[in-house]
Amino acid sequence: MISFIDNLAILATEEGYNKTPLSGVGVFKASESTAREPLCYSQGIIIIAQGQKRIHFNQQVFDYNPDNYLTLTLPLPAECETRVEVGKPLLALVIDLDLAILSELVRVLDDHGKIKQSNSLAENKGLFVSQSNQALSCVVSRLADCLNSSLQCDIIGQGLLREVFFHILSGQQAAPLIALVSHNTHLSRMERVLKHLHNNFQGKLDVEQLASMANMSSSTFHRNFKQITASSPIQYVKKIRLGRARELLQDQGLKVKQAAAQVGYDSPTQFSREFSRFFGQSPSECANS
Repeated sequence: MISFIDNLAILATEEGYNKTPLSGVGVFKASESTAREPLCYSQGIIIIAQGQKRIHFNQQVFDYNPDNYLTLTLPLPAECETRVEVGKPLLALVIDLDLAILSELVRVLDDHGKIKQSNSLAENKGLFVSQSNQALSCVVSRLADCLNSSLQCDIIGQGLLREVFFHILSGQQAAPLIALVSHNTHLSRMERVLKHLHNNFQGKLDVEQLASMANMSSSTFHRNFKQITASSPIQYVKKIRLGRARELLQDQGLKVKQAAAQVGYDSPTQFSREFSRFFGQSPSECANS
């Protein structure tokens, strides 16, 4: 079997995110180190084969590398830096959370008495780093090997994903994932709100509507939102808008006014001011970088 690193190197033909034949699984590649910068993370699991990353979130620092893995129970804005050795690009397996598989596995684990009670603070984690183990590393290597064959992806891909999620749910920090797929927890209700915001970030923000969607009072909603995302609802939406605008400027070549309008800004001047403050460069500089 080809090594985990070599398999990801074969799959990562481009810088950034590379799709694979297995839906919900990709490979991320970065050939150069990057300084601390704002980034919007998607909900999922990131397992590094080579290189290191550091996340700054809610006044905490999270380092992840080949010895551990990052889990994001929710889509979250954070600040990230990448450390790469010359000739050894960062390579990471990126797995979207499949809530249907997670829900089924939690039910089976509960039937077998394997779900432990946890406190609400542990359940409300939006992201966490966990130590890897031999069992997880083994199945991840098999998954990476499978990704080089569309036939294997169709036949055994979903089974390998189930194994990955099983080992993660069997780890010491499973509580947030269990809460995510459990009925009426703060995390599951907040997940519904954040998905709504990601699908409707261009529109007017109605915090009362969001609180109602989470079945919380306004004060409880604000407190829980800030605890889980490290942002207020207004700040969170602004970060989504600015992150999307940067993608439009860099990847699609839109003009500054076009990008501003597409992410929900009525005033290009306000957009440029907030973009420059957030990213440390103007939209025009970003577009030309």
